[in-house]
Parts: sequence; structure tokens; C-alpha cells
Amino acid sequence: MVHVRFEGHSYDMAEGQLGVTAGMNDTAIKERVAQHFDIGRDRLTSYIVDRSPSGNLIIRPEAVYG
Repeated sequence: MVHVRFEGHSYDMAEGQLGVTAGMNDTAIKERVAQHFDIGRDRLTSYIVDRSPSGNLIIRPEAVYG
């Protein structure tokens, strides 16, 4: 499962829906997400790709505290 937090909305998608595979690096994953949302990949440059122990991915904006 891939969970994407983008522009204040949350989306849950299957890996196959995005064309994401287990061995992909962060850049490739963000490129697939950008293609899915039909946006420039530069809009996801500061996003974080979190990999959970269960195998799920979370793509989210970088958290800024303070």
C-alpha cells in the first residue's frame, strides 16, 4: 500500500496502481507519484518517502517544527 499526503489530501493506492516496486529508490517513487498526479516532479523534491516495517510506503511533505 502507498499512502500519499499531497496538498492537504490523503490518498491510498496499491503499488501496482502507481507502478511502484519494492526495490525502487526515493527519486523513482516520487517520479511515479508525480506522473500519477500529472504534476512536475520538482513539486515533490522536498517530500519524504517513509518505509514502514510492514512494507507500506508513506510519501509526505517534510515536517517542519518550531
